[in-house]
Amino acid sequence: MIAVLACLSAALAIGAGAFGAHGVTDPKAAEWLRTGGLYQLIHAVAALAIVGPARGAAALMLAGAAIFAISLYAMALGGPRWLGAVTPVGGTLMIAAWLWAAWRFAGR
Repeated sequence: MIAVLACLSAALAIGAGAFGAHGVTDPKAAEWLRTGGLYQLIHAVAALAIVGPARGAAALMLAGAAIFAISLYAMALGGPRWLGAVTPVGGTLMIAAWLWAAWRFAGR
């Protein structure tokens, strides 16, 4: 299931990036879509790469990337600016996932 979610996450990231490049005129909204898409895509691919040996870290990566990116997407689409306070929660989870993956791979 983690691999399926990672693939869906990558698809969403590409769609968000494309929309940011071609579907919005506000430069800030385009930047939020580009940043969210980039982080979400990188973490979707990373989760696929580590899902076997570090399943928990892969799941945490996807959760963190979703929180990070979706908060930016929502603001880009007109959501309240307070969602920007949620974005670092996702970033913190992504950092924790990378540290967990490092710990998991160091113990192999």
